[in-house]
Amino acid sequence: MSITPAIVGPVAPYSNVAIQANFYNPSRFVISGVNLGVNTTVTTTLDMNYVIGQLVRLIIPPSFGCIQLNEKTGYVLSLPAANQVVLDINSSQNVDAYIASSATTVAQILPIGDRNNGTINSNGRTGLGTYVPGSFIDVS
Repeated sequence: MSITPAIVGPVAPYSNVAIQANFYNPSRFVISGVNLGVNTTVTTTLDMNYVIGQLVRLIIPPSFGCIQLNEKTGYVLSLPAANQVVLDINSSQNVDAYIASSATTVAQILPIGDRNNGTINSNGRTGLGTYVPGSFIDVS
């Protein structure tokens, strides 16, 4: 009995493309504004593909103000517009205002990977098609 190998010969470079950040959803987005309050509203330069219940992280360099929110994590509570998310981060006290800046390191909002807490879909926790908010989906 002969066994044929799964891969025969070398793999052509075009068949094994390098992983690119834009091959995965959800992605990182550049922040254009932050509204402070009991819940923090973040506005971005592009429409986002986040979902309610997704865990995200804010990266805000000092030149953009509101450095108290740098490295803060929060869950998406609502999506009032295609380029806005409301987060469960309380920024109502002792947080500086957001300042638009032309710094080379931009303020950004990033998804935090797989929360690994079970099946979630538009109908709540049911067994009808699984995906976990925050998990990365290969769209290449």
